[in-house]
Amino acid sequence: MIRSQTLVLITVLIISPLVTVEAYAQTAGQAFERGFGDVKFLDAYFGIKGEKFEVEPGDINVPFTVILANVGTQDITGIRGQLSLPFGFSPADGQGALILADNDENSLAGDVFALTFFVNVDKDVAIGLYPGTVKVDYSRLRESGIRNSFFDFNFKVTGDSFVTLKAIDPILTSIKNNQITIEVSNPGTAPVSNVDIVLQNTQTSVTATAESITNLENVVFDQNHWDIGTVAPKSINYFSFNVYIPANLKDEPLHTPVEITYFNAHGDRNTITRTIDFYINGLVDASIYGVDVIDLSGKQIVIGQVLNEGNVDGLFAFATMEPLGDSNIKKLTQYIDELEPVSPVPFNIPVEFEGEPRFGEHDIRITIRYKDSLRNENIITHDATIFLRDSEVGKSDFADFSQFIILGVVAGIGGVAFVTIRRRKRKVASKIS
Repeated sequence: MIRSQTLVLITVLIISPLVTVEAYAQTAGQAFERGFGDVKFLDAYFGIKGEKFEVEPGDINVPFTVILANVGTQDITGIRGQLSLPFGFSPADGQGALILADNDENSLAGDVFALTFFVNVDKDVAIGLYPGTVKVDYSRLRESGIRNSFFDFNFKVTGDSFVTLKAIDPILTSIKNNQITIEVSNPGTAPVSNVDIVLQNTQTSVTATAESITNLENVVFDQNHWDIGTVAPKSINYFSFNVYIPANLKDEPLHTPVEITYFNAHGDRNTITRTIDFYINGLVDASIYGVDVIDLSGKQIVIGQVLNEGNVDGLFAFATMEPLGDSNIKKLTQYIDELEPVSPVPFNIPVEFEGEPRFGEHDIRITIRYKDSLRNENIITHDATIFLRDSEVGKSDFADFSQFIILGVVAGIGGVAFVTIRRRKRKVASKIS
């Protein structure tokens, strides 16, 4: 009896470690189950191998690429794929067709290969994440028969993003500091993030061997780098800077190339170049001085000068004199033609009255209207006080004075004649006696 119990105990001790090891092995195998195959799934996205595309609802014939790897020990050939996507995605070949793709090349052991399908995206599909399945058929070299593998994956409909630049006011003026505001817009359906803009072809970026594609060399910018951040779909951001245009740049376009770096909806970094175009308007810097009154042929004339200290002509200029306050001077306009740079242009406007003439001090305003090279009208004004004299007063005084002179002359002539006649009579009387 004792011997039989001892034998059972020894048997249990010998068998129990084997049972425990087998139970542990089954548990470990279920938790870390690993399947060995020749093909491994890596990625799936809209685009081609090495480049992801942004896609929005309504796009048709869009490439859809599945990236796979040959992880087996042998080369594979005859690679063919079949794609299964949810409702809203259809084959570019038409409804009812299978979404198929072939890879005509052999895949060496350890190589990465791609299958590119072509898909239509229905316009009612929402932007977001979707599931898909791909079946891959292939054969091992020097082996008959077809093997296949199935892979489930998720892919993204991102929407399209765009970056456009536009100057709020594209007209710049030379010989002055211009404040510029640039609109950065994204009219697309996907966001662009970490937008970074760098001005190109400035003195800091042009090398001795680089060919200039713009006329920025002598233009002075107070900034050349702007961090815009994220531009959401259908939204606009802005950035501003100051620029000084030299005198030699006038009446011509200014091309401003910028390099834009941003991340798209896939998280890929993109760099593009855009050009912001401006037009440089010449400066007409006109002022009025030397307003005075002169008398010309009995007519009083208001005179003055217009000086243009800019670098282009002011065109179709008119000078207007109008009364201020209680002045009754009539409003009159004179055409004075072009305002040439650094060449005073005179104006002379005759004085006329509304009603009876009023002499003495009058407050007036001189207005100069002209057009710049863009045919925009510009106006400058100058207020002055002038003194008008009554020219008739001088004439009447002179007439009265001249009458006294004439009477004096006549009286003198009469006196001389009287004395002469009297002397003659005396001489005749003495001779008779």
